[in-house]
Amino acid sequence: MDVQELLRFANGLVFTKTGKHLDDMQEAVVRGTWQGKRYSEISKEVHCTERHVRNVASKLWQILSKILEEDINKSNFSSAMERYQISKISNFGDFNFVQNKGNINVCTETLYHPKNSKNSPPTQTSNEDDTQQKPRLDLRDAPDISSFYDRTSELTTLQQWIVHDRTRLVAILGISGIGKTNLALHLLPQIQHQFEYVIWRSLGTSPTLNNTLKSLLKFLSNQSPPLARGGEGGVLPTSTDELLSLLIDKLRSHRCLIILDDVQTILSSGQIAGNYRPEYENYSTLFKCIGQTCHNSCLIVNSWEAPREIVALNRENARVRTLRLNGLGAAAGEILREKGLLEPEKCETLINNYRGNPLWLKIVAPMIQELFGGRVAEFLKYDTLFLGDELKARLQQQCDRLSDLEKQVMCCIANEIEPVSISQIIEKVQLSPDDLCNALLSLGNRALIEKQEQDNQALFSLSPVLRQFVKTEYCREGR
Repeated sequence: MDVQELLRFANGLVFTKTGKHLDDMQEAVVRGTWQGKRYSEISKEVHCTERHVRNVASKLWQILSKILEEDINKSNFSSAMERYQISKISNFGDFNFVQNKGNINVCTETLYHPKNSKNSPPTQTSNEDDTQQKPRLDLRDAPDISSFYDRTSELTTLQQWIVHDRTRLVAILGISGIGKTNLALHLLPQIQHQFEYVIWRSLGTSPTLNNTLKSLLKFLSNQSPPLARGGEGGVLPTSTDELLSLLIDKLRSHRCLIILDDVQTILSSGQIAGNYRPEYENYSTLFKCIGQTCHNSCLIVNSWEAPREIVALNRENARVRTLRLNGLGAAAGEILREKGLLEPEKCETLINNYRGNPLWLKIVAPMIQELFGGRVAEFLKYDTLFLGDELKARLQQQCDRLSDLEKQVMCCIANEIEPVSISQIIEKVQLSPDDLCNALLSLGNRALIEKQEQDNQALFSLSPVLRQFVKTEYCREGR
């Protein structure tokens, strides 16, 4: 029995007992167990925690133990299944079998078929029905899952928008290192069974829209690995407009979840936020079509800044939402504990200085451990912030995208100890109100300024990390 035969056989057993087919996580457990993999290895393949994999496996072993009338666990699963299949081949028992090229397999006619097939219109099914769907996954571009800290509120919000509100386009925005990609990775196990197809694509290499559409359509049409199973024939069109039209048809006839990561790479530098590099302007058509067209699917966009169409659609369309990701707050203390830092009562100050940014804290914590023996108070008494080459490089990458107007405003704010008002900035940099408002809106889109209300006026400031970086790297150069 090979792994595909095992999956069909296990699916038949579970369906007979529970009336439900194996879901994607259960299939991953069966496949990984057959291949002798550890739960930790399986969890990396399916992008979820090892604990979740163990829980899924434990429930599956309990179901199979009742069916096979023996105690099933990871170590004896494969041999038990082979023994049981041989016994059923001898008397056919409670299952239907078919002869196939010399091998006897469980009949696969009862395997899952999506409700929204290409020949039927999309329907809004209940949550109970949705959870029985078995999505086809293409996560080849998804990074390895990493440690996850408390984002319960954000996960709940995203799940509400995507599953219950049927939002068509969701943008997860935030400064580099804040955890956008990690949040999306941990969202997937919670919602993927609501979809027929789940696809993760990174725009980190700046693919053209034509190439991105072809990549998506090949998978949705079952024309390429890892899930090539035949399906629709023919050659994909070459025209970007035709490819986009075909994609929208797919999003209507199937419930699909598409994640586009690192979208900022197709956006321009040296201009106000949200504008495209010249060769990538047609991505605006993709975002407008998905946000405005009636369909049954969802696109998640991860980016440092929102493309201009998404900003406009978020104001006008209830099916387009934006989640701006902030720092972790007190939950960031777990990062510092993992890094062995002492004096937890002082960690709040450290977290606030670095605004709860997971990456920033992971960069500074090893330095405190190495130079100060993990004593946070000793580090804080020098009243300075450690940036280091790695953090400086990441901030440089983000700030180099700014227009000259934005850099001018950033330097003005950085040189002030207290938050400043619009009128105060105008006095210092001699900008027109229109130019200044555009610059502040753009910096807000990039999550590079902080805003607060005081005495019925808006005040603007920079985080301590950005203030130090801007003052040393930009203001001193007169830029």
